Amino acid sequence: MTRVDVHGHTVLRQRLLDSFEKGSLPQSMLFHGPAGIGKQALALWLGGVLLCENSPAPCGTCRHCRYQQALTHPDFIWVFPRPRLKDSDASPDEVKMDIAGAIAARVEAGNLYAQPPGNEGIYVPTIRMVVRAATVTPALARKKVIVVGDAERMVSQEGSDQAANAFLKLLEEPPANTWIVLTSSAPGALLPTIRSRVVAVRVSPLSPAEVHGWLTDPEVRDRLNDAALPSTVAERVALAAGSPGRLLEAQAGKAAADIARRLLDAASVGDRERGTRLALSAGSSGARGAFTEVLESLATQLAERARGAISEGDERVARAVARAIEDVEDAKALAYGNGNPQLITFSLFDTLSSAFAGRR
Repeated sequence: MTRVDVHGHTVLRQRLLDSFEKGSLPQSMLFHGPAGIGKQALALWLGGVLLCENSPAPCGTCRHCRYQQALTHPDFIWVFPRPRLKDSDASPDEVKMDIAGAIAARVEAGNLYAQPPGNEGIYVPTIRMVVRAATVTPALARKKVIVVGDAERMVSQEGSDQAANAFLKLLEEPPANTWIVLTSSAPGALLPTIRSRVVAVRVSPLSPAEVHGWLTDPEVRDRLNDAALPSTVAERVALAAGSPGRLLEAQAGKAAADIARRLLDAASVGDRERGTRLALSAGSSGARGAFTEVLESLATQLAERARGAISEGDERVARAVARAIEDVEDAKALAYGNGNPQLITFSLFDTLSSAFAGRR
């Protein structure tokens, strides 16, 4: 599977190809539809069509296609929700470096990824970078392509009117050599001023046969965690319900629940060595994006323990768990403020251990 391969959407892809070949492909589009159906993969594929130098496109063999398959084409800009950078006024180059690292991680994962956690967004410095990139002459191809994934997560900030207005102007009048594709699972959350400047393209869920084809792709099959999903392909097709991304969410959710369970178990018995290992892993490569999911799962598991203690009449345990839940809520606030996952987890382990100390 190429890095920008897309499963299904055959009819829609043909429509887009026909429009491209006729020279009538809109320059500002919004791909919208349910989460997990491959809207961004479709946008990446369209980027390959636009950048390819052969006909019919994409040929898959020219230098533009090779760069695009690796998601390293200099005239292709892909942005999506990311943690807020420590510098609230980060430069376009700093934003570009951050997003390049995130794209590399997605490439390493075979372009299989769950939804970004809730504390990630598309902040004003990213929009400034996009606007600047649109004004630059293409470096290699004759066109530029900009993809904004999960566009409903664009975050307004005080004093950002200039960046917002520049982005709206870009959507309304993109340069002659530039195509912009927004994707969204919640188009109603987009500002009306954005929706009015793009051509909406409905992306439908995949058919069961298309989901089956995706699941049986060797690279996809090898990367999915069997322990987190039903054992048979038929059961996975049913679970996906036309949105393969649901399977990735299930996998990510199980991983987060497992980390949360181990952290809670270590804190319950005061095992600082295990707690230290879990804290170090919380900030490791690829783990940061799921950190808030771990905290959410931890809060859920604590709530279950609280209900169990109340039903058993164990007031001491119920009070300890209630204090622990407050500690997790404090940690979530720090995480949403772009705090360091390792430091947050170290602190959380200590406070959880203290909350449970009376039980040991």
